[in-house]
Amino acid sequence: MWNTIFGMANLWALLAWTVLIALPRKPVSLSALMYAGVGLLCLAYVLLVALVLGGLVHTGGEQGAISFTSVPGVRAIFSTDAGVTIGWIHYLALDLFAGLWIARDAEAKAYSRLLQAPVLLLTFMAGPAGLGVWLLVREGRARAVAGPRKRLR
Repeated sequence: MWNTIFGMANLWALLAWTVLIALPRKPVSLSALMYAGVGLLCLAYVLLVALVLGGLVHTGGEQGAISFTSVPGVRAIFSTDAGVTIGWIHYLALDLFAGLWIARDAEAKAYSRLLQAPVLLLTFMAGPAGLGVWLLVREGRARAVAGPRKRLR
């Protein structure tokens, strides 16, 4: 079951990223990516967490060892197929959200799609690295768009 859910989530995210990077961006397609892409991944995440926490789906792991406050506790979360799948969907949703923000920000600042594509691919493959690169790339144009700042005295 968890392998199937994992594969479906990966396929859904890959489809969304392909649309984001390769197809024309119109307001309706960006909205569809937000709700059908990010939204469905978020919904899957919340439902799976609720099923596991509600005891309706057995994870196969030791529930007592789970904790967010220590490395062994977090390792216990990811030691099951359920934990890996739910954690992976978490990453997929947030990385796609970051990619959408980057695409919208890049369009607003008139960056070419050729510059956007490698940043979006990096975000797809390693979310925080792609987001960090985009924050560095956009800085100069963001300051120019914002205009001069008043100094505080």
